[in-house]
Amino acid sequence: MRNWKLIPIVVLSCALAIAQTHTPAQAENIVHKAMEYAKQNGMAKLIEQTNQSDGRFHVGKGSDLYLFIYDQAGICLGMGFSPQGFVGVNRMSVKDQDGKQYIREFILLAKTKGNGWVDYKRLDPVTNKIESKTSYVELYDDLVLGCGIYKP
Repeated sequence: MRNWKLIPIVVLSCALAIAQTHTPAQAENIVHKAMEYAKQNGMAKLIEQTNQSDGRFHVGKGSDLYLFIYDQAGICLGMGFSPQGFVGVNRMSVKDQDGKQYIREFILLAKTKGNGWVDYKRLDPVTNKIESKTSYVELYDDLVLGCGIYKP
């Protein structure tokens, strides 16, 4: 009889997991919208809109779908969820839980192929747990623009 009390908790947990799951197409779409915005308004304006808490490419707390921007040296220029502690920092040698230098891979992939996906592990700002993530990155105006999704 007590198991019936758990049903609403399980249903709510599943609904939250589904609501937080984003698709690869959504990640690519954010990068392409950012590129279009930069074409129309300039890269400086895109970076500003990414770093401002009320900016067009900045997400609120509780979202895990955000734009990031790096130069080819690994310096973070834009972080669409929390620029403090990231922007202006060289993150080229940052490693995930498995030792993968994923920022380095973002830059290498964008420079050699123009765009693509990189898999790594990262702290999910929604769940506060280390989760598997994949990010779409694309080279634009000598900068690497990207957006990632956590894998279900």
